[in-house]
Parts: sequence; structure tokens; C-alpha cells
Amino acid sequence: MRKLFTILILTVFILPIAYSQNVQLHYDFGRHIYDKDLAERPRLTSTVEMFHPDKFGSTYFFIDMDYTQQGVASAYWEISRELKFWQSPFSAHLEYNGGLCSSFPYNNAYLVGSTYTWNNEDYMSGFTLSAMYKYIQKSPKPNSFQITGTWYLNFAKNGMCTFSGFADFWKEKTPAGKDYIFLSEPQFWLNLYKIDGISDDFKLSVGGEIELSNNFAGRDGFYAIPTLALKWTF
Repeated sequence: MRKLFTILILTVFILPIAYSQNVQLHYDFGRHIYDKDLAERPRLTSTVEMFHPDKFGSTYFFIDMDYTQQGVASAYWEISRELKFWQSPFSAHLEYNGGLCSSFPYNNAYLVGSTYTWNNEDYMSGFTLSAMYKYIQKSPKPNSFQITGTWYLNFAKNGMCTFSGFADFWKEKTPAGKDYIFLSEPQFWLNLYKIDGISDDFKLSVGGEIELSNNFAGRDGFYAIPTLALKWTF
């Protein structure tokens, strides 16, 4: 899993005291659907996310870990900072990506750019769009770009359901000789604590995501990999 921009970052400009963190556990169906190409793909992935705003913007990070019978196969994290000292939907964006993997290397990536944020009046839906310069350390062509979009939509009674996700598009030479990579992870959650009769303190959500990618993680071409997942929000 990559970053689930759970899209709480969108609220930084309108809910300056809000913060959130959650832990997710995903069961991945990649090896079942693509048994020839992804026979060794880990079945379980955990995600830890944190979002915290302050008067100068917000900080967001997530950490993904993939598990096999031999232990942790890979660990990946991203941390980003939105900076905003003015009244505008635009903010300055700083970001770092990196990790470890037993099957392929993660190059350190440093990003800087600008983010546009929009929310509707009741904050039940919104999106961000970021345009960034991307420096990929140890890459033959380290100077690149990335465009990232995130979205969220809370619907049904009291926001019982959430549809959220992100989409990344960036330039990077792949092992197959391709120049561009696309990755998106739309997620759907049923928030059990929003159901009548269930305590608001029982912060469990059930759902999952679909990893949609093209030329990602050393693979050539398009893949659609679903998961089933649980999420606990603190």
C-alpha cells in the first residue's frame, strides 16, 4: 500500500485543531489474481498514518510494512509538510519518500512544490492537487516531476461511508525502459462507529482498496490489485 492520503490533510485550512491517526491491516489478493507475475507478493500489509495541523500548516506521514512468513519483506514511508502563512487555498509542499525492500531498492526521493485545496461547505467532500519538482537520488536521471491528487467523500447517514484515495503520476525510468509511472489507491470504508447503536468510541472501519498502477514497482504494464482491510482510528 502506499500512502492512503486519507485526505485529512484537506481539513488543515478549516479545522486547525483537528488531528488524526490510524492503523490499517490489509489482506492483498495480488498473488491470487496475478499468480504468475506476483506469486511471491506478500499477503499482509500494515499501514500507520498520522496527520497533525498547526498554525503554520500541517504534517502528514505514513509507514507501510509488508509481511511474509519469514518476517517483514519491505518497509516504506512518506512524510510531508504543508506550509501556509497566508489566506489562500494554495500552500507550499515539502515531502520525502523512502524505504527498504528485499526484492528491489527504494531510492530516496525529495519533493517540493505547491498544493491547492478545496472543501465543500459542510466538509463532507473535497480534494487536493499538488504539482512538485522531484529529485530521485541515485537515479540515472534524478531530476523529475510528480503530480498528486487526493480526494475524500463522506456519505450515507452521518458519514457512515467514506470514499477516499490518491493518484500519483511521475517521471522515472523503469527496469522495462518505460519513462512514466502511475499509481492510484482508491479506498472505501464503512465506519462502524457511525451506525446507530454502536459506540462512538468503537473507531473501527471495514473496507479495502484497489491498487491501480502502470509500470510501478518494477512491473511492466497495468495492474489492478484489491485488498480487504480493517482500520482503527485514534
